[in-house]
Amino acid sequence: MELSTTVIIIVVTVLTSYWGLTNPAILERWMFTPYLIKNRKQYDRFVLSGFIHKDSMHLLFNMFTFYFFGGAIEQFLLYRFGFIPGTLLFVLFYVVAIVVADIPTYLKHQNHSYYRALGASGGVAATVFSSIILMPLSDICLFGIICLPGFALGVLFLIYSVVQAKKGNDGVNHDAHLYGALFGIAFILIINPTSAVNFLNEIKNYRLF
Repeated sequence: MELSTTVIIIVVTVLTSYWGLTNPAILERWMFTPYLIKNRKQYDRFVLSGFIHKDSMHLLFNMFTFYFFGGAIEQFLLYRFGFIPGTLLFVLFYVVAIVVADIPTYLKHQNHSYYRALGASGGVAATVFSSIILMPLSDICLFGIICLPGFALGVLFLIYSVVQAKKGNDGVNHDAHLYGALFGIAFILIINPTSAVNFLNEIKNYRLF
């Protein structure tokens, strides 16, 4: 395994998540808690919460996904901007995605003392959807069983996130998934506007059979 920035982020996240899982005080302090962010000005929770997870399966799913899609975005940025600027931009992209993805949740729950959230889902969703814009026809497989072109799965995921966010009854922060995905799309379109044209051309020429 190449020691890329993607791998370094994964290693850091695994270590901090394990620390949180074995240290309740750390888990509580790093948790994304809008009420405490507002009333105690603990804005660092926006970032820290993206480096802890509720259990090993939550961590494994996020980091497994991030490994493949984060690596693709990292390589794109290195190719386009060079090693140092590309690396810095990639790290900034990931951290900002985590923060931006949680802003709607903060606004929704800032007066709810009971609300808690954690995990890197916003940053992971951003990398997945950035990759979809760059490679819309590349297959994405769910659990190694159902494989669909990235753009098709992306549309289904966005619809699912919107519907589930409105229901808000399954304990998952679907808003973070949705807004992380939208941030990832916006990021790629801003730094590489021609990707929009390439995306549309590939979709237009797509044939199911």
